[in-house]
This record gives sequence, structure tokens and C-alpha cells, in this order.
Amino acid sequence: MFFWDPTYILLVMLPTLVITGLAQAWVRNAYNKWGNIANGSRINGQQTAQILMRSGAIQPVGLEVTRGQLTDHYDPTSGIVRLSQGVALQPSVAAMAVTAHELGHVQQHQQNSPLIGLRQMLIPSARFGPSIGIMLILAGLFLNATGLATIGLILFAGATVFTLVTLPVELDASRRAMKLLEGAGLLTTEEDRDGANAVLRAAAFTYVAAVASSLLTLLYYAMLVFGGSRRD
Repeated sequence: MFFWDPTYILLVMLPTLVITGLAQAWVRNAYNKWGNIANGSRINGQQTAQILMRSGAIQPVGLEVTRGQLTDHYDPTSGIVRLSQGVALQPSVAAMAVTAHELGHVQQHQQNSPLIGLRQMLIPSARFGPSIGIMLILAGLFLNATGLATIGLILFAGATVFTLVTLPVELDASRRAMKLLEGAGLLTTEEDRDGANAVLRAAAFTYVAAVASSLLTLLYYAMLVFGGSRRD
């Protein structure tokens, strides 16, 4: 029903398409550019990770190569950093930056970052809150039960809080990434430094887009819930 609501289209759908489209284009362009420029040390992502772990800034973790493009991530449950093939095997500026970002997450976990702890606590609400919340919102609107719809809105808001917390987590991981690379002496040229910053900034904007999209969706549902109660 929401997809045919002009308010939803104007307030949520179109802005989300624009913001996420810009974010994806920025990341793709930055990765394509700096993924084709060799870093000064001529090392790939796997070698970058090994050097950073030997530097003593973080404790060693497992490394795996995974399929796909920009599917890189750190799995804290298994203690493994998974690097996409392009990052793991190419000696590019982008590969070095992306790898360092994932090791920034490793450092966050190993140092028990409060932001990481809060984000981990919010994972269940982000995973189950939206689906349950929407069902309660719909049921509340259908039954004219504002209290039930409000509970649904609160549950849905858990996902928004998760995206809000995720943004500083990702920014902090990028800050740590640059510090790790600097400390290990891997940013040997200004091009390395500029390229790494460019890739990390582009990646950060995807999380800004996620926050904006989540906030717009939450605002729309809040308008439905409390707008309906005022009309009553």
C-alpha cells in the first residue's frame, strides 16, 4: 500500500533512490579509479593485512578470500577478515585502503570499543525490529489502535538507531585505517594518502545514505501513526 502513497513516493522512495544512487556511484568511481592505480609499496590486500598485523598495532586474525566485488568484511564471531578477490590480489591503492579499513574494525573489537559494543547490542533490534514493527504499525492502523501502532514504531526505530550508531563506527574504522597505514609506513607517496582518503570517504557516504534513508522511512511511519491519531 505504501508504494502507491504519493507521500511515501515523495518523502521516502525518490530521495532514497537519489541518495543511494549517488553513494553507489561515488564508491564505484572511487574504487574503479584507485583500484587501477598501484600503491607505492606494490602490495596487495593480503600483504597489506600481514604487514599491519606484524606491526603490533593489532593481534593477528585469520584471512580469507571471498567472491564478489567490495564484499570485504570482518567477521568477529570467527575472527576472520574476508577480502574480495580484487582487494586481496591487486596491489592497488584501493586494495590497501579497504584492507586497512577492515583491520580498523579488528582493532575496534580487540580494544573493546564502546561504539562496537553498542552496535553489537543493537543487532537483534535491527534484524527483527523492522519486520515486526511494520506488522504492528499496520495492525494498529487497521484496528485504529494507536498504542499498538506506536509500539510498532518504537520497534522499527531500532533499525534507525542501528544505522545511526553504525555511521560513527565506520568513520572510526576509517580513521584507524589511515593511522595503521601511517604507522606501518605504507603510505609512501602523497598519491597513496590521497587515494586512500578518497576511497574511505566514498565508502563512508554509503553509511550516510543509509542513515538518511532510515530516518526518512521512520518519519513517514511516524506521520502515519500520529497523523492518524490526530485525525481521530
